[in-house]
Amino acid sequence: MDKASGKLTVYFEESFWIGVFERISDGKLSVCKVTFGADPKDYEVWDFVLKHYSDLKFSSAVETEVKQTADNPKRRQRNARKQLQSSGIGTASQKALQMQREEMKSELRQISKEQREIEKQRQFDLKQLKRKEKRRGH
Repeated sequence: MDKASGKLTVYFEESFWIGVFERISDGKLSVCKVTFGADPKDYEVWDFVLKHYSDLKFSSAVETEVKQTADNPKRRQRNARKQLQSSGIGTASQKALQMQREEMKSELRQISKEQREIEKQRQFDLKQLKRKEKRRGH
């Protein structure tokens, strides 16, 4: 049976609160980064997750090692406390975010290149039209 798990890490970076959503399914990790801005309350984060989780754009899936955890509640509580003490996000998440940034950058480059070519072609057509008008006479 396939398992899926998710994790949200909220941390302070420079002047903003950042949330990193990690989603692991079928042994593949995908990540999404969200900027909350001002200090978000717990209920605000929960409300954001409920309303906007389906709208998030996750990065492409990266192979990752899925660790089997015990279902002991004390162990889970200890692990949660450890994660609160540690700062930042995991390296696999950072790699996935970096890949997502690079993909977005290449998409934007492609779009802007197409727009430049369309504009260049439009200017060329306009110039040709003006030349024809000049040659026809008044």
